[in-house]
Amino acid sequence: MTDDASTRLNGRDLTLSYDQRVISRDLAVRIPDNSFTVIVGPNACGKSTLLRALSRTLKPARGNVLLDGEVISSYPAKEVARRLGLLPQSSIAPDGIGVADLVARGRFPHQSFLRQWSQQDEAVVAEAMASTGVSALADRSVDELSGGQRQRVWLAMVLAQQTPLLLLDEPTTYLDIAHQMDMLDLCADLHAERGHTLVAVLHDLNHACRYATHLIVMQDGAIVAEGEPATIVTADLVEKVFGLPVRIIPDPETHTPMIVPVDRRGARREHD
Repeated sequence: MTDDASTRLNGRDLTLSYDQRVISRDLAVRIPDNSFTVIVGPNACGKSTLLRALSRTLKPARGNVLLDGEVISSYPAKEVARRLGLLPQSSIAPDGIGVADLVARGRFPHQSFLRQWSQQDEAVVAEAMASTGVSALADRSVDELSGGQRQRVWLAMVLAQQTPLLLLDEPTTYLDIAHQMDMLDLCADLHAERGHTLVAVLHDLNHACRYATHLIVMQDGAIVAEGEPATIVTADLVEKVFGLPVRIIPDPETHTPMIVPVDRRGARREHD
């Protein structure tokens, strides 16, 4: 494993817990710079817990998360928000707030007594809304939007922060399949064209294999495999972690690993 100082975001010796229940012990994680890292694993394995720790929304019971070589809790909150953006699994907007006003809140970390709202802020907000396809919703109330529209508005707010690191907890929640692909294509473009380091929790293994440059596989609070999807994703790994017999074949579009569940019902019929 590369030395911690060579990466912008990592955790060492992490013990993570909720309400006295330990989720992970002695966890070590390193997010490769300029990667699109995806965290996968079965329900309740600790994926979102790890992401919350990396974003400073959950304080480790033991160990430290390091951001740019310093313990993340040592930074003022505004400084963290200039370096790291977070799209949580569920977000609550203030009652009655408009879409443009919510996205504009992404510029808050860059404001100060000496630096007020500027034309640059206006341009950044407009670009964030355009890139997420919500410009036409600018004058709408967030309360009126569908779940998928809200998800894209929240992503626009995170993009307006203009941080080099983006952490996304299940960013495709509430989205139909076309908008899921739009969202993940956007994330891939942010990584490939703008140099962002992304960390996302995803449930869909095929999406993870298609988009991730670095995959972290978790089970029972531990990291059981990590690396490029083409290197680490095997039928044995998927069955061990998810309890599901599968075949791994090349995705006909991207040639990345594609997981095809074994037809267990067909096998039972043949056996009968």
